[in-house]
Amino acid sequence: MILANYINDLLYRYDCVIVPDFGGFVTNKKGAILNESTHTFYPPSKQITFNSHLKVSDGLLANYIASSENISFEKASTAISLSVIKWQNEIQRKPLVIGNIGVLTLNENRQITFEPNHKVNYLSESFGLANVESSLITRKETIVKPLIPVLEKEPKKGIPAFIKYAATAAILLTLGFAGNDAYQNNKQKTLLANQEKALEKKIQAATFVISNPLPTIELNVTQKVAKSFHVVAGAFQFKENAEKKVKQLKKMGYDASILGVNKWGLTEVTFASYADKNDAINNLYRIQKTVSKDAWLLVKK
Repeated sequence: MILANYINDLLYRYDCVIVPDFGGFVTNKKGAILNESTHTFYPPSKQITFNSHLKVSDGLLANYIASSENISFEKASTAISLSVIKWQNEIQRKPLVIGNIGVLTLNENRQITFEPNHKVNYLSESFGLANVESSLITRKETIVKPLIPVLEKEPKKGIPAFIKYAATAAILLTLGFAGNDAYQNNKQKTLLANQEKALEKKIQAATFVISNPLPTIELNVTQKVAKSFHVVAGAFQFKENAEKKVKQLKKMGYDASILGVNKWGLTEVTFASYADKNDAINNLYRIQKTVSKDAWLLVKK
């Protein structure tokens, strides 16, 4: 079994994959960027980091391996432990290559440092988008000189008398038509004003007041936030045992509930469910320290 392959698969679907007793691979979304030195556009991606403090199992990796290999959860957990022991021994001697994810090394202070593989994009929304290189574009400025037209004066000529008379007649006709148009326009405006007044009187006569208006109804609408992160207390073959577990946890103050039946036919019981991943992880660690070491985190979207 190659553990790195299963981690690689989960990084496409989840923001955090924890390897028990070793560390967690955490993803952060990164927008499209432009490398100005190489003139290359990079699509949106997931930036992979490694956190050596995330060592407590949340059950995600073991559940995925058990489902893929068709083995029990315990066998999957054992296989992970063997791979971790191998990694811990190997990293003491040389850099540890984790499949296509990246390389882990020990620095001078014996702390693990991580160098991700930038050639792999784990953001599923960017599937099929490749890097685009653009040639350098240079702009040339051109100076445009304004063109000033040169006007030449034409020699004055006398205006013939018959043109003067024709122009005078045209002006008189225009004034006559303009006066007639002004009279018609004023007459039309007066008629429209009278029609508007009559219409206003009809509207005022038809206006009525409701003495008993209907009461207003206020609706309080609350938006439900989906809770996708569940701290699992256990899985039971018989539903009666699951219900007893829920009652027990509720007496302890937990918002316990039956999550449902998994593909193995077991009824899953949760301590509580959360909408925020960080809240779920923090409460998982607290429960593992105080109540049950076997509690694990289940993500259902």
